[in-house]
Amino acid sequence: MKFIDDIFKSRSKEDGIFFCKMQEILGFKPKSLSIYKRAFTHRSMNYKDKLGNDINYERLEFLGDSLLDSIISTHLFKQSPQGDEGYLTKMRAKAVSRKNLNQIGESFELLSLLRTQVNTECFSRNIHGNLLEALIAAIYLDQGFKKCEKFILEKIVNPFIDIEELEHKVISYKSYMIEWCQKHKHNFKIVEYKDNGKVVNGQKYFGMTYQLNGQDIAKARATSKKKAEEKVSRRAYYALQDQIID
Repeated sequence: MKFIDDIFKSRSKEDGIFFCKMQEILGFKPKSLSIYKRAFTHRSMNYKDKLGNDINYERLEFLGDSLLDSIISTHLFKQSPQGDEGYLTKMRAKAVSRKNLNQIGESFELLSLLRTQVNTECFSRNIHGNLLEALIAAIYLDQGFKKCEKFILEKIVNPFIDIEELEHKVISYKSYMIEWCQKHKHNFKIVEYKDNGKVVNGQKYFGMTYQLNGQDIAKARATSKKKAEEKVSRRAYYALQDQIID
């Protein structure tokens, strides 16, 4: 069993390298290096505190998610005085979408800082967004809310989140197409293929057809019904580009 208190309080060349990398990302000197180490510790390391509690980034990820939501919500509220609740909610969802956070976390090269016993190639892309949220929580615990807010606005919002671009960004093609069809009084269905559930190379696939006003518009297969519905909706969206008006 590894005890985190002993490991994270130690001083080493590795600590110096980590400190410099953190300072470069943050734009300021960390006060408590241990909280940032925790933000980049995977559960596979099996670190425990002296009470036997697991120490990894997962609890920080939870806290960072809440902080990010709060600060982005405040930013949108101030920047979009004409936006109603529905607009603000939709814009926030786009800003903090998993795809968006993954891209931001990847740009910071956060995965290179992760302590893990698992080959990093085995992680899904979501690891980038997870680490970004954990980092945000670490900043909050180390520096307080104001410094955390400043980091999010200067390092995340300003370079990566543009309100005008977000307005035209689609995060769920299925939801978008449902709204578009309802708005324009179109009848639509997403129906299953005849060969739905087909197994290819040991992997089960689900096929969906997107029908608009009784006509087949697009077809798609994926490894789950949810993914297939989103995929076929995306294909329908592009197939109907001439008709769709944002």
